[in-house]
Amino acid sequence: MALPVMALGVSTWPLVDGIERLHGPVTVVRRCLDLTELLAAARAGLGRAALVAEGAEDLTASLLEQIRLGGAALLVLEGHDHRRLAGLGAVVVPERAAPEGAARLVEEAVAAAAGAPSAVGYADVAAAGRADPADAADTAPSAAGAEPPGPRGAGRIVAVWGPTGAPGRTTVAVNLAAELALLGQDTVLVDADTYGPSVAAALGMLDEAAGLAQACRLADQGRLDGAALRRTAADVAVAGRTVRVLTGLTRQDRWPELRSSAVATLLERSVQEFGTTVVDCGFALEADEELTVDSMVPRRHAAALTVLERADVVVAVGAADTIGVPRLLKGLPDVAAAAPGARLVVAVNKLRRSAAGRSPELGIREAWARFGSGPAVELFVPWDPETCDEALLAGAVLAETAAGSAVRAALRELAGRVLTGPGEPAEGGEPLVHGTRLGGRIGAWLRR
Repeated sequence: MALPVMALGVSTWPLVDGIERLHGPVTVVRRCLDLTELLAAARAGLGRAALVAEGAEDLTASLLEQIRLGGAALLVLEGHDHRRLAGLGAVVVPERAAPEGAARLVEEAVAAAAGAPSAVGYADVAAAGRADPADAADTAPSAAGAEPPGPRGAGRIVAVWGPTGAPGRTTVAVNLAAELALLGQDTVLVDADTYGPSVAAALGMLDEAAGLAQACRLADQGRLDGAALRRTAADVAVAGRTVRVLTGLTRQDRWPELRSSAVATLLERSVQEFGTTVVDCGFALEADEELTVDSMVPRRHAAALTVLERADVVVAVGAADTIGVPRLLKGLPDVAAAAPGARLVVAVNKLRRSAAGRSPELGIREAWARFGSGPAVELFVPWDPETCDEALLAGAVLAETAAGSAVRAALRELAGRVLTGPGEPAEGGEPLVHGTRLGGRIGAWLRR
């Protein structure tokens, strides 16, 4: 079976000339003049592999994803930013590789991309193509189809999600991160809400830099190591402890910067570096962008969907009233589908008699049991607007401004549940809500 290869950069020409003279299955179908031509050829499906030299410095994780979506594996000639690209999944071709060895590396890369087992090792190819075996050993760890990802660290990802409206996602996320830090966790707080980022404002931060966007840019370039992540995050002192904060976008129209692959890389690095990563998610979970003609365009809700997909715990927050509870119930199936491996903790926020009846907690529990079939409500957070407003005005957390308040006690209990709760995956398949008049029926139940 023929294996068509696309090449970029004049340094690849001697090697591809030698490959052509072999008259084997690996054939060169396009010598591209620039990166744009290579991406167009890959997207058109002209090749099963792309060999790059000059121009490799401009490749990012997003561009590599476009090449792979076109069905091509990426190989980079040693000496052309190969270490960074190896970390992004490229196969490194030794600088003095013989045409036979390079052709075998192409076959191995294509087989690996297709999920097939490969019998060709990098060390064999490198040894065959190099005069000095020590040179082969220098590059071997980074080239067997990419640097193997390190094992997932001991950290956990906690996503704070809530339906549209103002259920209190940011208030819960900020104070949950603070309480986890007070419980001894090395905590990072990420503002991934692409519609209304407000973590920085809630903490009184004057820095206008979008920390999350900066971290995603480094991740896209393959340069986000632990030190870079810690430099990008701002250290915020809360109640005598430190919470690292990746601030949100400064403008809503910057959402294309938060591509799924970059967010996923950031989360994986955060898991390895920190004890707990708390992420304030956007409310929208639709994936309609996938139905468009161009499947490579950025997705509007990619950040939230990627966070939920990789979350260990999802805290679903809803408002305790006749609008907030139905919205929460109707949104839980989407959350369960987006986060199939996460434990779901349902928290009802802003609990008050004026909105949920004479016995608000009992009324909501009964309505929840009557109209929903999903996970039970684990936590009720009382509504105390004066206390919350005081903390917001001070740019502080409740542990600093109202340490003895009931709302702070509830959020501290939530932190304990996140740390010690069972690791059961959320149920996903069956719908949690039936009927179309749920809001009216719950409202009537609470008003009875």
